[in-house]
Amino acid sequence: MARTLVIGNKNYSSWSMRPWLALKATNIAFDEVVIPLYTGDADKRRILAFTDSGKVPVLIDGDVTIWDSLAIIEYAAERFPKARLWPDDVAARAHARSVSAEMHSGFAALRNECGMNIHRPVGPKTLSDAAQADIARVKQIWTDCRERYGRFGPYLFGAFSGADAMFAPVVHRFRTYAIELDPVCQGYMAVMMALPAFQEWTEAAMAETLVIAKFEID
Repeated sequence: MARTLVIGNKNYSSWSMRPWLALKATNIAFDEVVIPLYTGDADKRRILAFTDSGKVPVLIDGDVTIWDSLAIIEYAAERFPKARLWPDDVAARAHARSVSAEMHSGFAALRNECGMNIHRPVGPKTLSDAAQADIARVKQIWTDCRERYGRFGPYLFGAFSGADAMFAPVVHRFRTYAIELDPVCQGYMAVMMALPAFQEWTEAAMAETLVIAKFEID
């Protein structure tokens, strides 16, 4: 099988967006298979045909199968070093991996209360203290990265990296839920939303017609 990334609905699947954006933005070629989520046993069996985890995303690269968003990004960074998915500098690379892992394992309140739904009309909602704390931490990460590495380029670590891919769905969440941001964070979001790969994902998400009721609660 040619290198293939199996993903879920682009409107809702934030975990699918992360490796898709990492590959697309760095010109790593791949075929794409979209399997709608939460549509019944048939589509669940389609996912299981690619991975025993029963979840997307999953990357198939010849005889190698990688599941989990961050694992796919790490694999791509090793497999395609010229893509430079992590910074060259050892300290910056460690920092990028740390914030990416934090995004991967944390921010549960933000995920639960501000689900990725690109179709949703832009507007605020009432958020818990826990979600507000998650938002404050994201702002802190973005501001710190821009202050440290801004002289090298417009992304979190100067050039586009796996860290930007990991935070890309948060850009959508902040836009969708009209989160108040300072100029530094606004500027970073503008850079991400201008990225051609980001725009391609967004346009495809807007073209989807499948509605998943459990994600349309607000």
